[in-house]
Amino acid sequence: MQISKPEFMNGIVTNTAAILFMVATACFNGSAAETAADRLGWQLTIHSYTFQKFPIFDAIDETAALGVQYMSLSGGLILQGTNRVDTLSLSPGNRAAIKKKLREAGIIKLVNLGVVKLPADESQSRKVFEFAREMGIDTLVSEPEPEAMDTVEKLCKQYGMKVAIHNHPKPSRYWNPDTVLAAVKGRSPLLGACADTGHWQRSGLDPVECLKKLDGRVITLHFKDLAERDPKSHDVPWGTGSGSAKAMLQELKRQNFKGPVCVEYEYHWENSSPEIAECVKFFNKTCEELVRETN
Repeated sequence: MQISKPEFMNGIVTNTAAILFMVATACFNGSAAETAADRLGWQLTIHSYTFQKFPIFDAIDETAALGVQYMSLSGGLILQGTNRVDTLSLSPGNRAAIKKKLREAGIIKLVNLGVVKLPADESQSRKVFEFAREMGIDTLVSEPEPEAMDTVEKLCKQYGMKVAIHNHPKPSRYWNPDTVLAAVKGRSPLLGACADTGHWQRSGLDPVECLKKLDGRVITLHFKDLAERDPKSHDVPWGTGSGSAKAMLQELKRQNFKGPVCVEYEYHWENSSPEIAECVKFFNKTCEELVRETN
């Protein structure tokens, strides 16, 4: 696959852009080979909220420059300038333009969408499922109210899509994995968790223990490592913080988890790519170690 040097976002320094471009080129040139993450059944993904201060087209370029081939869409995004719009309100033309840009950048798939609202009103929730199907997305990330769960489960079955319940920090409804488990108890395996490991840390919870509680119900992750377990703490490169990042990945392997591990980096918004590159490096190295442990 040929990759052309992308136009980088305002505020990204030239030498950083050059380094990321070289990393991406190397990754794409070797993309035919099975990676350790492939063998584990994991897809390293950039959640577009990571680049939420920039237009989605720049976010796609940054993802490709990092050598990552999967993305997820947040519930809101910028098309141009600084005005943020509801992702679900995108015109057919803008939806087509995003899909075209993804193909051109070598992004294989949009793996999920959210956080989005899924109300009990079936007609309103159905619009979200329809949008996801059009964009090739098979997982919705949401925090549905209890009265909406029957509707959500019905639509999951009809569309063959998953809904992963996301956890914002306390006092939000789903801050504790126990509430997520209660919401999906007895329901289809299409319903499960979007494990936001950083928000668990902000709520004072041990993310490894939270993952253990959700064994068998983790659909996707907003994977984070924070400087400390504190409500005001911030993201740091994976493996350098208080989140026990390697132990979390070990636990996912133990569970035989298959699915996306999404980077949602919420710090140094104007120039986070160098730190995200460290996350990518950590992820790939840890995957290789986990595969070797299996052999």
